[in-house]
Amino acid sequence: MGKDALAAYLKAQCRGRKNAVSGAGLERALQTGGNELRRQVNRLRRQGVPIASSRNGYFYAVTAGEIYETIRQLRRMERGLAAAVQGLEASLNRFGGDAD
Repeated sequence: MGKDALAAYLKAQCRGRKNAVSGAGLERALQTGGNELRRQVNRLRRQGVPIASSRNGYFYAVTAGEIYETIRQLRRMERGLAAAVQGLEASLNRFGGDAD
């Protein structure tokens, strides 16, 4: 599955939050795996394609509000990842400078 196929599918079949499809549903429809799906979603978003997501799955955004909510969700994830990195960095003190 290429990113263009994903974008076309979402634009045609999943326009707006009310038509969101789960990751598992997309995997089945596009015959791909979860990791590849997330990579393609990321690539499309980086290119400015309005792929949004909610608890119900992925969809092609049709309003600015849908994009803003996805941005808020991604920023929460970003903060969670930053906190995990900080915790791991703090744990390095227990290893006394031994890299292995």
